[in-house]
Amino acid sequence: MLISFVAMLPVLAAAAPCLPVPALIERDTQYEEALRVGDAAFLKTLLAEDYVWVHTLGSQIESRDSLLARLAKPVVYKARFTSDVHAHTQGDTVVLRGVSTTEQWNADGTTWRTNRYQFMRTYVNVAGQCKLLSVQTMNLK
Repeated sequence: MLISFVAMLPVLAAAAPCLPVPALIERDTQYEEALRVGDAAFLKTLLAEDYVWVHTLGSQIESRDSLLARLAKPVVYKARFTSDVHAHTQGDTVVLRGVSTTEQWNADGTTWRTNRYQFMRTYVNVAGQCKLLSVQTMNLK
């Protein structure tokens, strides 16, 4: 048994985040912007095939396909940005957590409302590419 474990050490040592944390946080910023402007092409490259987004209190659960379909409709965000982002790394998986702030236009087109969400996003290595596997958000009031 000890020999098997020793043989695995190079494999265990080789496990590293799919991207360095600063680059992953930048990629996550691009994810927020893609949601803001409806950039489905970018999201198709970023999202894992079995991506899932669990919204506040499980009020909505979106797959990769349902998110891309939703973004095909007009986007009404004035701004989306993150703050207080922290990275938690285990092997080649990274979980980012922080606060996402959205500014969404009201129907009058001149005023907007602001919402803040605590988020957790899980990035994994899929065939050598860093993919967003899952998101969970919780509305902060």
